Amino acid sequence: MDTKRGGGAQALELKHLRCLVAIVDTGSFTDAAHELGTSQAAVSRTLAALENVLGVRLLHRTSRSVAPTPAGVQALARARMLLAGADELVHEAAAGHTRLHIGHAWSAFGRHTTEFQRRWHEQHPETDLRLIRHNTPTGGLAEGLCDLAVIRAPLDLGPWAHALIGYEARCVALASDDPWARRRGIRLAEIPARTLAIDRRTGTTTLDLWPEGNRPAVEYTQDIDDWLAAIATGRCVGLTPQATAAQYRRDGITYRPLRDAGPVPVHLIWRPHDPYPATHTAIALAAGLYREDADTAARDRPR
Repeated sequence: MDTKRGGGAQALELKHLRCLVAIVDTGSFTDAAHELGTSQAAVSRTLAALENVLGVRLLHRTSRSVAPTPAGVQALARARMLLAGADELVHEAAAGHTRLHIGHAWSAFGRHTTEFQRRWHEQHPETDLRLIRHNTPTGGLAEGLCDLAVIRAPLDLGPWAHALIGYEARCVALASDDPWARRRGIRLAEIPARTLAIDRRTGTTTLDLWPEGNRPAVEYTQDIDDWLAAIATGRCVGLTPQATAAQYRRDGITYRPLRDAGPVPVHLIWRPHDPYPATHTAIALAAGLYREDADTAARDRPR
């Protein structure tokens, strides 16, 4: 870490953060020095250097106790996070690629999520799988939070390497006491009679589903929780992939099939110049689960 203040001040280093944490956790400069394998004078100098870099006093020190200042409380919390991240980085670098992060904005792999996790654990126990939800169009990929991301929302795929893993039928989300909740299905042409909840950042629904002049009124929401809350009140309905119905079963919300709209494509995307080693393995597993689902539906379809 090389954060500097103006005027050529000393750089912020991990040793400064480790020193702060050790002082607070042990309760004294003497015990911190013993834990860090250095002298009490060195601990005092390191803390002074950290306070100089940050420009604030971090600890109240008396002859009997040490306690963080308000600024010290904030710095301590951030220091713990940074040190944990640094330790994880060192561990992963030493062990090679051992953890796969897959990001998503809403629903991961929908009804296939649990099976994907189970099979991954059975088939690839050497690689820890983590699913993370991040409310951005790329599910955290553009922000550097994941190695792969599941994408359903309309997105320019040009900057990303990508693979289509399957399709999901659309459904209508309704308040459970809505008259439509008693029906077996809803038609797309009926939706303009209602107010439609749309997540403006990561939602899969756009007004292009309807011709101009016959589009529903819209209430925009910020994330899945806002979207569900708006629908639960009864003032809105929502259109969404079947994955949402599988992942977000909530009291007060009912899902019904949308009869006459095309399915939503589901992609995995990744950085084209820095693919995770297990990228194509993850694609094959996810695509296989969606294909199994499609094959089952085809067998069950009336002939």
